[in-house]
Amino acid sequence: MLKQLRPAIVITVLFTVLTGLIYPLVITGISQAAMSNAANGSQIIVNGTVVGSSLIGQNFTKDSYFHSRPSATQAQDPAHPDDPSKTVDAPYNADNSTGSNLGPTSQKLVDRVKADIDAKHQAGIAGAMPADSVTTSASGLDPDISPEYALAQVPVVAKARNLPEDKVKELVDAHIEGRALGIFGEPKVNVLALNMALDDVK
Repeated sequence: MLKQLRPAIVITVLFTVLTGLIYPLVITGISQAAMSNAANGSQIIVNGTVVGSSLIGQNFTKDSYFHSRPSATQAQDPAHPDDPSKTVDAPYNADNSTGSNLGPTSQKLVDRVKADIDAKHQAGIAGAMPADSVTTSASGLDPDISPEYALAQVPVVAKARNLPEDKVKELVDAHIEGRALGIFGEPKVNVLALNMALDDVK
């Protein structure tokens, strides 16, 4: 019996060391050497302090900032800490990446979208709403919005900051990222990067 057990134990230990220790260390070393920023979470650091990540959105609510698209992420309800089924809305909760899972026939989704459209009109965003202004992403953590949504927010942000709309629009235009390799994806604007640039405007 020991004759059969020995090779099984040796192979288990060998592959545990190879795949559980050596492989992760080698890949970590390569990623740190080749793309340390991405390997460390694409952190954005200002004056030595991490203010966010270019890959994870944040929940901006003030009129003086550009808003991200809605997020359907949730968190444990603090009133029921022992019941994981009790949750509360927690936009851009990076610990709980998820979509709403509401289908196009869901009345709850229709009601929420209508309420969001009304709220944005009341805030001063005129005209038809870009789709990403009232719909959540699959992850709930999308850091980018469409150029159309960013431009639709220009009058609101400019008014809140007492800035000329043309100056704020120029800032949006400067932060529009094109398609990857010119063909993949859609043009986008990173909300955190745009808001940080907005804070630098004198």
